[in-house]
Amino acid sequence: SATDFFSAMTSVFPIRATHATSKDRALRSVAMTRVFSGIQPTGQKHIGNYLGAIRHYVRDQERFGGESIFCVVDLHSMTQPHEPDVLRENTFGTFAILMAAGLDPDRCILFVQSHVREHSELAWLLNCVATIGELSRMTQFKDKSAGRESVSVGLFDYPVLQAADIVLYRANQVPVGDDQRQHIELTRDIAGRFNQRFGDCFPLPEPSIAASAARIKDLQEPSRMMSTSRSTDDGKVLMVDDAAAIRKKLKRAVTDSDSEVRYDPESKPGVSNLLEILHGYADVGIAELEQRYAGAGYGQLKGDVAEAIVATNEPIRERYLELMRDRDALAAAMARGAERARVIAAPVVAEAKALMGLVTG
Repeated sequence: SATDFFSAMTSVFPIRATHATSKDRALRSVAMTRVFSGIQPTGQKHIGNYLGAIRHYVRDQERFGGESIFCVVDLHSMTQPHEPDVLRENTFGTFAILMAAGLDPDRCILFVQSHVREHSELAWLLNCVATIGELSRMTQFKDKSAGRESVSVGLFDYPVLQAADIVLYRANQVPVGDDQRQHIELTRDIAGRFNQRFGDCFPLPEPSIAASAARIKDLQEPSRMMSTSRSTDDGKVLMVDDAAAIRKKLKRAVTDSDSEVRYDPESKPGVSNLLEILHGYADVGIAELEQRYAGAGYGQLKGDVAEAIVATNEPIRERYLELMRDRDALAAAMARGAERARVIAAPVVAEAKALMGLVTG
């Protein structure tokens, strides 16, 4: 979903305000690796968010350290009607859950999108390169606007802001959910058009789609994705759920009238979803899990899935609650992250403006 439109991305350009030749850029293009990821602050995060995105953020931090950049994309949460107090609370909550899951502001760059004004500024520059036709073809806009008499310009235009988020850090690989592949293609089109018209500025990103445990389904309606807003309480497992709640929800998870533990998303979507979850948390292959539970029945599978989630989730939950008790400390961490992000972002926008012919101070 658009909630997790980034998982990570790799950037290869050192940032500087002065112009560089195409040859310089080509030589620099293999010089470094930078990871960027963005996640919307839309309600409490669930285990699908964790398996599909957040755990990968932590792994990327381990691999790339200070060159890993993670962003709470609050501006994207404003494209639909929202309550200001709810958005504010969700922004703190999402920032805290990222830290609780293992992101360390001293080891990576972690910030809130709206705190770095270059995201919005570059989005306007790219608005003058993007076209109405290509935005109107975006599948997610069609889905979200279907049946509505009026939608915001932001909902129509948010793919351009997403493109700005990506190229602002000069990324070349963007691991995302499969439903965001179209958005990465649009980003490539916009960046390529900019480069052709005004000069080489942005690399063209490539989507990198996570192969496993990235599309966790609703426990009660396993034909649908697990969702913070659309799933019932029993259909989703939140990262802030306590152990008792997790065990209760897994015990009630929908399976089927059969008793065979077999991975078959078409005929056994509920059981297949449980296997996907356990595969993600236990890091055990699906085929091995099928063998493990041959003849065991669904009760044992549900119990083991619950315990695997609890083992990972409980320390995250405890750390989250601790962080949320000190909003001043969270705000200070946000500010530090934004300052570090702007060191990278500001020269990129300055270069793009100069290439477009704007008179800069």
